[in-house]
Amino acid sequence: MPKTAAIILAAGKSTRMITDLPKVMHEVCGRPMLAWVIDACRAVGIDRILVVVGYHKEVVINAFPGQRDLVFVEQVEQKGTGNAVSVCQPHLDGCETVLVLCGDGPLVRPTTLKTLMETHVSGHSAGTLATAVVKDPTGYGRIIRDSYGNLQGIVEQADCTVAQKEIHEINPSYYCFQRAAIFESLAKVQPNNIKKEYYLTDAVKILIEDGRRVVAISAVEPDEVYSINSRQQLAQVSQVMEQRIQDRLMSSGVTIVDPSNTWIDARAEIGKDTIIYPFTYIHGRVKIGRNCSVGPFAYLRDGTVLEDDVVIGVFTEVKNSTLCSGARARHHSYLGDATFGKNVNVGTGTITANFDGKEIHRTEVGDNVYLGSGSILIAPLHVKSGVQIAPGTVVEDGETPGTGK
Repeated sequence: MPKTAAIILAAGKSTRMITDLPKVMHEVCGRPMLAWVIDACRAVGIDRILVVVGYHKEVVINAFPGQRDLVFVEQVEQKGTGNAVSVCQPHLDGCETVLVLCGDGPLVRPTTLKTLMETHVSGHSAGTLATAVVKDPTGYGRIIRDSYGNLQGIVEQADCTVAQKEIHEINPSYYCFQRAAIFESLAKVQPNNIKKEYYLTDAVKILIEDGRRVVAISAVEPDEVYSINSRQQLAQVSQVMEQRIQDRLMSSGVTIVDPSNTWIDARAEIGKDTIIYPFTYIHGRVKIGRNCSVGPFAYLRDGTVLEDDVVIGVFTEVKNSTLCSGARARHHSYLGDATFGKNVNVGTGTITANFDGKEIHRTEVGDNVYLGSGSILIAPLHVKSGVQIAPGTVVEDGETPGTGK
């Protein structure tokens, strides 16, 4: 495979989303949508990824610190997709092939990119497009082919004839180009459109008119097509991604009783034979071991670790805490910034009072501790192993209860 770089277009503002945040920084299942596209590129072995930034560029750049395979390239003026690719030219020395994707398409699969890249290289093409066939093509550019199936061009929705609007093969903006060919073509693009922008699709048309080989392969699954230009589309894409996450977990041995009423962050790790009950919300970097039971109506937040055989029950919230094997917290508790040892029983209504108004403090609970219902643990606090705390007890700041108290 020739040396390949990726260009991800991420400079837009998205007026339809009515937001002060760069569009690509809106989250899909706990991660910026741009992060999903970057990871797809990495998954197919691309180690030089150019991210085109513009609107609030510092927000995008600061979200990916220390990632050496990323190069951020500024598009000073928003002059269209063709211009966005053009500003990357000085950063592509030594690359033979350029993959171009949009940062607002987080549903892209690495398998699709692999197929696109392999087809491009084996066909010795100047350009290769991965297309999709969808039931409702409204809003997408149509793929125009001749009677032999050869690509003739891409016609945007607004420019389609009545007959062309009936075409169901669309352009979801997955491109692979020979580096020299695409920049030669982009140099000829003119902003002959209402927006006075330089379109990448015009460069594809020029390649074809110049007699260069350009191929379009139907390789994109319908659920990969969705891009995000509105809050409604953000919700739609998040639903598709959440289903993927849950399918992956269930395929690895996790039981999710009611997937449609469960939300699990992409960064969560869950061991086999664990059961997730309805109305559970798992957010952030959460690690759950084997044979656990979570929910219903449980809320696990970033930094939570459940070792094997842990039970988190109804209306229990856990934040940045570890519960060791055999621990039980079945009802109506808040456990924040704490460690609970093996076989700890957390009674109904127990809370860790971890914030003093200025700082967050930790609570450490040893093994085989019984916390009676309504216990309040005021951090910083260390509870020794084997302690029994009576229901309704307030354990004061700094106290270290002994065995039998």
